[in-house]
Amino acid sequence: MQTCYRHPDRRAGVRCQRCDRPICPDCMRQASVGFHCPECTKATGQKVVRGAALVRRPAVVTNALIALNVAVFVWGMGSGMTTKDQVIYDGGLIGNGGLTPSGFVRGVAGGEWWRLVTSGFLHANLIHIAMNCLVLFQLGQLLEPALGRLRFGLVYAVALLSGSFGVLLISPNELTVGASGAVFGLMGVAIAVMRARGINVFDTGLGGAVLLNLAFTFAIPGISIGGHVGGLIGGFLAGWVLTDLGPRHLRDPRLAMAATALIGVAAAAGALLVA
Repeated sequence: MQTCYRHPDRRAGVRCQRCDRPICPDCMRQASVGFHCPECTKATGQKVVRGAALVRRPAVVTNALIALNVAVFVWGMGSGMTTKDQVIYDGGLIGNGGLTPSGFVRGVAGGEWWRLVTSGFLHANLIHIAMNCLVLFQLGQLLEPALGRLRFGLVYAVALLSGSFGVLLISPNELTVGASGAVFGLMGVAIAVMRARGINVFDTGLGGAVLLNLAFTFAIPGISIGGHVGGLIGGFLAGWVLTDLGPRHLRDPRLAMAATALIGVAAAAGALLVA
């Protein structure tokens, strides 16, 4: 068990992003990304925010994403449409279009690039949206206070686009909807964050949950393998750049955010190429 370098009798929860020394919750100071120890905080002249304060910070972006998903679902149902009807066909992710019950759709290959994003806010039924929003809420409460609202929104966008890329890479002609690609991406972000802080994901239960969800993805028909795996990979890369590569090798936090955004741009470009 790792102990805090300042308090040997206390268990260390994370590692300082600058000096890599283990620190307990009382010694955690929020940095631009991740946490610093008190000495590194003083050396860099950053504003001190104790780790305990992060727990009380509301997850505004997470709540907004959940509200948007629910609003779109309710709007579709309230318009007199079933979840398999026009809203799904007009906004769902599909590479090559064709004739659908709502009319002819061109798909991403035909120029309907917005499907890369809109598909992530559409759901097939009540259970589908309930499960995705539940996991989004749980992961958002963990990640948004740790990363900050702007960075959390950025990694969610990268995960969503990476999931869409995975869908079009593996099953371009299957109509796909749901936030699960982005949610799997948040799992990848959480793995990267814990890895950067020296936390074993299997000690937290997250590692087992990811493996179990991947098993369901490959075992149960009708689940988007490309969306889940693509989102997971893209999310992990985004989290790794923000919490590990960036703090260690890029002095300006804005460079880490720009590099993270490039992952999303690359995913979107790849999706357009393979559609």
